[in-house]
Amino acid sequence: MLMVRIIPCLDVRDGRVVKGVQFQGLRDAGSPVELAAEYEAQGADEIVILDVSATPEGRGHQVETVQAVRRVLSIPLTVGGGVRVAEDAGSLLEAGADKVGVNTAAVARPQLVTELAERYGAQCTVVAIDARCTAPGTWEVVVRSGQESAGRDVVAWAREAVDRGAGEILLTSWDRDGTRSGYDTALLSAVSKAVPVPVIASGGAATIEHFHQALSAGADAILAASIFHDGDMTVGAVKGALAARGVEVRQ
Repeated sequence: MLMVRIIPCLDVRDGRVVKGVQFQGLRDAGSPVELAAEYEAQGADEIVILDVSATPEGRGHQVETVQAVRRVLSIPLTVGGGVRVAEDAGSLLEAGADKVGVNTAAVARPQLVTELAERYGAQCTVVAIDARCTAPGTWEVVVRSGQESAGRDVVAWAREAVDRGAGEILLTSWDRDGTRSGYDTALLSAVSKAVPVPVIASGGAATIEHFHQALSAGADAILAASIFHDGDMTVGAVKGALAARGVEVRQ
């Protein structure tokens, strides 16, 4: 059994880490370089950087930010935001990313997932899915940082993404994002049962119980932002508490 990964997420806009609720009301949370280094020191297994304004503003990715973070980081780095063609992913990988996440562009043109997997490998291809609950047990894909419905079922899209070569699913509950109300365990369970690749839980963490519930629902890794940025918990404290509950984590 693979060890559970604890992954701090750095939502970046204009070179600064930001955090909001349901992708809105973004506030400054610090320097991506400083935070990445701090989280690695705390024991983070991986860092995710998402350029949250790249798609809404029609911009490309921020290669300079990735290069700067890579210089202080030795753990795996996943980067997403503004990736529209395979060459965009290539630029991020050359800048120091280990994996590239795609979201809005992949929903608009699913062939992009296939192109990334064929060129760079499934291990480098992460499909990020933002999910909004429409009824109990049903979720729709939202895009453009949650501004639009894609008119697609989340579970069906996760299956297609994996069929096209995605090696990992980064699953964010739009309803829970930044709310500290816990992960959407029903969503996690539905997607993790539908796909054979790792699923990263995102959106809603506030307590150790929330982390444990996400794992029990089928998540292979857990992503969080607010609780780390605000200093409520360290990565090491989360790992220690999970280990005390019998969860296999890398200490």
